[in-house]
Amino acid sequence: MSLSELIAGVEEHEKTLTVFNSDAGVVAAFRERFADRNVTVRTESTPSGRPGEFATLSEDGEVLTATSVTDLQRMIEESDVALGLSDSPYQPLLNHMDETMFTSWSIDQMVAASKEIEDRAWRVGEGSLHAGFQYLSTLRGELPVYERLGSKDLDVHAYAVPDEDPPDHEEFTLHIERAEEIEKSWFVVFDGNGLDENKCALLGEERGPREFYGFWTYGADTVDWIIDHLDSTYGVLEQ
Repeated sequence: MSLSELIAGVEEHEKTLTVFNSDAGVVAAFRERFADRNVTVRTESTPSGRPGEFATLSEDGEVLTATSVTDLQRMIEESDVALGLSDSPYQPLLNHMDETMFTSWSIDQMVAASKEIEDRAWRVGEGSLHAGFQYLSTLRGELPVYERLGSKDLDVHAYAVPDEDPPDHEEFTLHIERAEEIEKSWFVVFDGNGLDENKCALLGEERGPREFYGFWTYGADTVDWIIDHLDSTYGVLEQ
């Protein structure tokens, strides 16, 4: 299975956010907020209007979790663009939002989500971090960040297709690959130093000019699969 096939597998599992007993303005705001996610937002009302305004998240007809509309609004206000990679008091809902597709993310959104994972790796200070830059020219602009990350007890790996000469570097391993999935994919994956609760990943593929489709996750099994795929598929060409 390739990285693209992994994304396609996640894409098949659309989630539904059902908002109960709320006015049209609230529901419209949620639809706008999740417009770039593989989430359908619908509205319903209970016959009695109780227990007030709440929302459920479901997949294939099975309710995964429920929360009050107030807490959902606060979660959206307080969470970062990746919606879930930062520590949060709304972890039960965020856990189920894990591996939800995003669509047509811009460069700014991808950068913001990438920084969340890089920051987590920096805070933990150990483990392995894998990042796909598509091209060496893109990696060049991130050299100070990745040299800094590699200066800690982190095993840092960068992957890129050659479109220019490799940059000088000392603190990380550079994988130079002429592979289509490296050219199409933007990813940042942290193994959490072996602790499942610290594992996280962003994986997107470019389907339109600088528009990315993919998902973020802090599911340990998915993170492990991505790293195993990178380790087994791409050898070390330069240290």
